[in-house]
This record gives sequence, C-alpha cells and structure tokens, in this order.
Amino acid sequence: MPSSICDVAGIEVGHCTDPRRPTGCSVVLARAGAVGAVDVRGAAPGTRETDLLAPHNVVETVHAVLLAGGSAFGLDAAGGVMRWLDERGIGLAVGPARVPIVPAAVLFDLPLGDPRIRPGAEAGYAACEAASRAAPAEGSVGAGAGAVVGKIFGFHRAMKGGIGSAAVTVDGVTVGALIACNALGDVVDPATGQVVAGARTVDGRALLGSQQALVRGEMPKPMLAGSNTTIGVIATDAQLTKVQAARLATQGHDGLARAIHPAHTQSDGDTLFALATGASGRSLGLMTLGAMAAEACSLAVLRAVRAARALTLGELHLPAAVDLA
Repeated sequence: MPSSICDVAGIEVGHCTDPRRPTGCSVVLARAGAVGAVDVRGAAPGTRETDLLAPHNVVETVHAVLLAGGSAFGLDAAGGVMRWLDERGIGLAVGPARVPIVPAAVLFDLPLGDPRIRPGAEAGYAACEAASRAAPAEGSVGAGAGAVVGKIFGFHRAMKGGIGSAAVTVDGVTVGALIACNALGDVVDPATGQVVAGARTVDGRALLGSQQALVRGEMPKPMLAGSNTTIGVIATDAQLTKVQAARLATQGHDGLARAIHPAHTQSDGDTLFALATGASGRSLGLMTLGAMAAEACSLAVLRAVRAARALTLGELHLPAAVDLA
C-alpha cells in the first residue's frame, strides 16, 4: 500500500465530495491535538485561523485542519468540523467550554459548474464522519474534486488537478503530506524534469512546458488573483515546538517549488500547515525533518495529478495526466 499522511500516528483523513458539481473538502484530524503552524507563500490566500498559529501567539494545539474548494465560501465548512469535534468533547479548554481549533485554507474551483454549490458546514461534518487511518483516496475527490492545473495560458488549455498524499519515514520517525493541487503552473516530476500535467499546446494534444514558454517570451493570460492555489497539510509524529513546526511548514514549500513550475505566484494562494503529534516520542532534528517534508510534499503533488481523472463540462474538456502520458 502506498505511503500517506495517515502513516503518521495520531492522524486521520476524511473527504466529502459534492456529487452536484466538482467540489468538496478534506479534513485532517488530530483528535489528541497536535502542535500546529502554517506558512503562507502565495500572494492570494484564502484562510481561517492562521494568525493564532504564528509562533509568537499563545495557542499551540490544533485539533483538525480543513482543506476545501469553493473559494472563500468554502471556509464555512470549518464550522461543521468544529461541531463534529465539539460533540466529542475535543477542543482547547477555555473555562467551562472546549473550543476546537480548526485552521483552514481554500482553493478556487468556482468556474466548474454552478458556483452557488460549494462546501458548507454539512460537508465539513461529513468529511469528519468519513475520516479514518486508512490511506486516503486521491485524485478528483474532496478538496481536489474541482482542482485544475496549468491555467497560465488559458483555462481551455489546462488539465485536471487533484489531491494526493505521501509520507517518508527515517529511523522510526514519519513525515507525511496531503496536498490539494490547483496550481496556476505545471506539475513537474523532480526526478526527471518532465512535465506531468499542466498547460497544453494550442491544439491541446501535448504538454507545453509553461516555465520554458515564459522564458521564451510567451505571454500568460490575465488571471484573477486567488483563482489558483496549492494547499496542504504536513504531519509528523516527531516532537516539535511551535517554532519548529513553523519551520517544517516553510521547508515543505521547497517540495512545492520542485514539483510546480512556476509556484507561489501572484495568482496563487499557496498555504501549508504543519502538525506535530509527537507520537514517536522523539525528533530527528529539523535538517532531516525538513528534507523529509519537502520530499513528501513533492511526491503528494505528483500523486494528486496522476490519480486525477479527466473532466468534461459542456465545451470545456480538461484531460488528466493519465490521458497525455
């Protein structure tokens, strides 16, 4: 069975995919709590509860992270995650109550189908109900249902994105990642340098190679800020402080930059959360953990597009990586 973020002790993943149009949400649960942090690199993020994750702020423990489609509307799904956790008495003790800490990030999938359909609280709750320790489904599901990659030269020349997961284990310590890839740029295999999915040639039959096309002087199409984004969660069973978890999130972005060309653009809201459950009872040091995080993120991006399936909506056809392989 392929490795996934669920190889990290204390982590569960669940998806909710809306059958009415390509959209959905995915939740990463840490029922016992995990030290949480975030690093936002894209210039157009859509996020919730990221300020409290700053290393200088007081809250350290996160109980779940939500990834959702639906643009800013999709942030409503976090309310359903909070309700699910609250019903089970999971949260930060605040006087007589417990408040679940649920940061979230969203991606823009509104052009696919009816934009009035987007994940809400009921979808977040359903994703929690579906959560398990089993390796999560990948491709066109959950937060990756409406993901599209390679839009830099026009939506009609793009391809289907998705959600993927991977993990790396060294000396009994695991770092895993769950990544929903809705990037403006192409997805590239770092091992070969070959484009796996992204912008296609004008006839739509082959991959263009966006990075090389830009360097040649081909002009990108105008793109709305925030209409692209790669979002994800890095999780580890290593023992980390909040400051160290923040560094892990930062180093995870190296993996995005290796696998997405170009990454972190003005039109992307690239955001990575980091969760440290501490379940292994030890740490390998941030040099090794950071390398593991970058590797897991790049592998998860590749798995996201390789597991995706083609989508046709009216005159729009978005092939998947498997179709152009």
